[in-house]
Amino acid sequence: MTDPRVERLAQLLVDYSLELGEGQVVRLAGGAAAQPLLLALFRAAIVRGAHPYLEVQLDGLDEVLLEEGTDEQIAYVSPIARTEVELLDAQVSVWGQENTRSLTATDPRRQSVLLGARRALSRRRWDRIATGEMRWCGVLFPTHAHAQDAEMSLADYERFVFHACHVDESAEAAVAHWRSTAEALTARARELGRSRELRILGPDTDLRVGVAGRTWIAADGHYNMPDGEVFTSPLEHETEGEIRYRFPAIFEGREVEDVRLRFAEGRVVHAEASTGADSLASLLEIEGARVLGEVAFGLNYEIDRFTRNILFDEKIGGTMHLALGSAFPQAGGENVSGLHWDMICDLRDEGEVYADGVLVWRAGRFLHEPVP
Repeated sequence: MTDPRVERLAQLLVDYSLELGEGQVVRLAGGAAAQPLLLALFRAAIVRGAHPYLEVQLDGLDEVLLEEGTDEQIAYVSPIARTEVELLDAQVSVWGQENTRSLTATDPRRQSVLLGARRALSRRRWDRIATGEMRWCGVLFPTHAHAQDAEMSLADYERFVFHACHVDESAEAAVAHWRSTAEALTARARELGRSRELRILGPDTDLRVGVAGRTWIAADGHYNMPDGEVFTSPLEHETEGEIRYRFPAIFEGREVEDVRLRFAEGRVVHAEASTGADSLASLLEIEGARVLGEVAFGLNYEIDRFTRNILFDEKIGGTMHLALGSAFPQAGGENVSGLHWDMICDLRDEGEVYADGVLVWRAGRFLHEPVP
């Protein structure tokens, strides 16, 4: 029997996130484990008069490529994929892995080659999104693997995921919620857009980030579902100080714990971790990886726990995340890298953030509501 929450989520993505129109071409990409949501999305797109098509991504293919492929094969990008990204009107990426740790033992150097190749397609996609030529949204379908990472039963994890997306009641109620959320986040982004510098203070953290002239973007359910953050790309040469991440930094199944970074003139000049230090050092060797590509406030207070999945963890209400590597051109960012690694700084107990010397955030919350 079909879970009605899956049907509502598909409707929310088609009606709100993508605003899919009649005659538009939409690519639905996801693994076999996500079949229920992919099928619901296909049906919802057909009802809207769109032209959906499906790409099933089997688990294990990247493992074979990284273990047995040559560097040339790993770096290869199909001309079909390059053409496809130019022609699509919309795309939904459905994440739903059966094994979230499948790439843990792969060679980090070879993995960085694969990331670099795929980042080029990603940047072109974001270019088209920025100009309004294309829409994209990423969403997760709950599986046993993701539930295990979150230390929850599958039933509890499903409730967590669908509640965070606000599809407990009806698709109409979910759309209304995200439209209201969009208004509040847009107001906050406009307010932050007047700032020249942020100073982030917390346990073992005192970091200054230059943001003058950069555009803050409200993440309101159009790029991710669930959503709930405001973000920008910092000035590439104006990050100074130290930061400590108490949540594990996770990348492609690898966990790096208790990461500490020191920045000078915009670059990481010292990095250490209690576990996974070799992975941290390897990823920092990727071109552009030592520069911040993103600084963001997590503002979804219904996401209140760490689940080892960045789609949810970066939105935890009361946290900030800062990403090493690739920046967002639509925010004014210029840093180019094969890496974009979000790391979450928990500021819910002792954190403070100053904007141009004025305290604006304490213990995980802004001190005043933005002016609409």
